[in-house]
Amino acid sequence: MSDYKLLIGGRLVDGAKTMEVINPATEEVLATCPRASEAQLDEAVAAAKKAFPAWAAKPIEERRALILKLADAIEAQAEDFARLLTQEQGKPLAEATAEIAYTQAFIRQLATHDLPVKVLEDNDRRRVEQRRRPLGVVGAIIPWNFPVLIVAFKLPLALLAGNTMVVKPAPTTPLTTLKLGELMAEIFPAGVVNVVTDQNDLGGRLSTHPDVAKISFTGSTETGRKVMASAASSIKRLTLELGGNDAAIVLGDVDPAKVAPGIFGGAFLNAGQVCLAIKRVYAHADIYDALCAELGRLAEEAIVDDGLKQGVQIGPLQNAAQYEKVKGFLADARANGTIVAGGVVEDRPGYFIRPTIVRDISDGAKLVDEEQFGPILPVIRYEDAEDALARANASDMGLGGSVWSTDRETARDLAGRMESGTVWINKHLDFGPNMPFGGAKQSGLGVEFAEEGLHEFTQIHVINEAK
Repeated sequence: MSDYKLLIGGRLVDGAKTMEVINPATEEVLATCPRASEAQLDEAVAAAKKAFPAWAAKPIEERRALILKLADAIEAQAEDFARLLTQEQGKPLAEATAEIAYTQAFIRQLATHDLPVKVLEDNDRRRVEQRRRPLGVVGAIIPWNFPVLIVAFKLPLALLAGNTMVVKPAPTTPLTTLKLGELMAEIFPAGVVNVVTDQNDLGGRLSTHPDVAKISFTGSTETGRKVMASAASSIKRLTLELGGNDAAIVLGDVDPAKVAPGIFGGAFLNAGQVCLAIKRVYAHADIYDALCAELGRLAEEAIVDDGLKQGVQIGPLQNAAQYEKVKGFLADARANGTIVAGGVVEDRPGYFIRPTIVRDISDGAKLVDEEQFGPILPVIRYEDAEDALARANASDMGLGGSVWSTDRETARDLAGRMESGTVWINKHLDFGPNMPFGGAKQSGLGVEFAEEGLHEFTQIHVINEAK
């Protein structure tokens, strides 16, 4: 038995099986939680399909009011959510607290949008209206790095548009999503939102299910390809927010001591397990040594420990598989570069790796060319900004990027030519619910947030009336 329940058809129910959730800071069992069967997934989809007509028929104001109730319910239990999030995900309590606060903010802001009828023509010959209709059942597949916030990226807009949902969290971080399910069971009509868990064995079924109209997926590019292929069977609508290998181009006119904290924060938030984190730094030769030294100092000073402890800045990797993967990147760093700071796999329980700065490394190394998704940052020397831009753009990914310079005109020019969905100048990881977010190249398909994100959950419906 488990203290946690699936949410299917408005009822909180046990799973067909159970599974253990590990605290990544201790490698001990944090909780036992339900694991859904394929039959339970089918039941959840059927419940969402049944609930769809009535939910879609509700006035948007009524749907909005219930979505806002969810934000209030989360706020009332914010401390409990944050503590549980740290325990199952690993991030420091301060970061977990921020994630819960951002979750409320995203829900509240995204719920403000409307879907007005747009009159395309109205003359003596015809009246043409563009409306937007909900799609039906939306499957939301949530990753393990931000298991609460990424629900808030998808759910408010999907529900506001009139869709119903089946939410599937990652198997290593299901608890906070199941706790959200407890709140949603008391707020939304039965079947409007359903929450099921798995051991990575139900994603294929959800993606191919004939009664699911759209999949909204956040995760790796590799898995995104599988989701895209699965969805082809019924031509499902798709939003894919996938991996990134974000480059930061640092020009030679900056003060390394001033920009290093921003670069370090942009790289090591959530132990580097952020799709939009800085994954590689191109630093001009004039400031290369000084920037490497500053970043190394910050890495050495960083407090790495269990996220529940006071003052911790960086927690463990989230799960054993990612821990082993990142250790492989450490080996590559030793073979192809010089470790300035870190490089230590701590001899203790938990999936801890100290923040690591690697210099004297170049394109072609695994650490530079691939997404490490962990606390290791390569710093690559360059002489010419055009060369740095070309190398930054050479990746098949294009989620985010940044340019750091005191010359705003030059920075804007380079930013305008970076092949990424979002580019920052003199900062990184600054985004919000009012800013459309989507990746270029193999970093994604479609858009999240803002009005553009709402439209992703709708079908254009044109009414063309003769006069």
